[in-house]
Amino acid sequence: MILGIAFHKQLSILSPILPFLIALMLFISYCRVSMSDIKLTKFHYILLAIQYLGSAAIYLLLRPINEILAQAAMICVLTSTATSAPVVAGLLGGSISVTAAYSIISNLSIALIGPVFLSFIGQSEKNVSLTSSFWYIFISVIPILILPFIIALAVQKVAPVVHKKIQSAQIISFYIWAAALTIVIGNITQYIVLQADGNYTLEIIIASTSLVICLLQFYFGRKIGRKFGRTVAGGQGLGQKNTVLAIWLTQTYLNPLATLGPGAYVLWQNLVNSWQIWNHAQKKHLIIFPNFYSKIFFQYFMCIFYPLK
Repeated sequence: MILGIAFHKQLSILSPILPFLIALMLFISYCRVSMSDIKLTKFHYILLAIQYLGSAAIYLLLRPINEILAQAAMICVLTSTATSAPVVAGLLGGSISVTAAYSIISNLSIALIGPVFLSFIGQSEKNVSLTSSFWYIFISVIPILILPFIIALAVQKVAPVVHKKIQSAQIISFYIWAAALTIVIGNITQYIVLQADGNYTLEIIIASTSLVICLLQFYFGRKIGRKFGRTVAGGQGLGQKNTVLAIWLTQTYLNPLATLGPGAYVLWQNLVNSWQIWNHAQKKHLIIFPNFYSKIFFQYFMCIFYPLK
């Protein structure tokens, strides 16, 4: 994030490679879950309902106040679960397989349902027909979200040795995520610099709204998950978002200023995750460090390098 802000002008020219980075990151993540793990249950249906019905509701609620604010809030709820959510769930003592399965279901479903939302909103933004808008978004999104899944299944069948090596090299997806995040933060910063008018009231409101949404999604996700014995999976599934995908979708199809919503969400969800990991370690007496910040620092890097089993 710091690199993205510092070198925003240089990084903004790299935005065309973002779709390829997202597709590669998803491909690596898709390789770690088999088809047998992808089973829709009542637990999944509830989280998906909140993801889609909740995003529509919050957009309609905030639209009379401000269109850009409504778009920013909507995308923070609509976007799919982060591919790194299973890692954090494992560190918190939750089910890696359940969280990974929901992550895949969430990312695949957004390819089908996301264009419906974005075409309705993009229609008013860009004054194009609903059918044209939907078809354009659908064709653009499918190769990025669905094609990696198909390729992952093909590799599993045709080259199982290669598939197994990819499964054991999940850390690569973190570095791809880091590179993509640096670029999208650079894009956001560049846009703000070019559009700067000295009035940052809307930007502050958007960032504050994304904080509230982030906390509510983690809270209700854990509350719903607790009823199914999946407290951690519920919290991470609903609260930890694929922000790189969210920012790319917003920059491509909606008002670019709305990217401040998922952009700020990056900071909020990582702060929540850092606190959760530290708090879990304290309760389990896993790590003893003399300094609070050392604990967070150590646990954060444990999250990055923790091997998926």
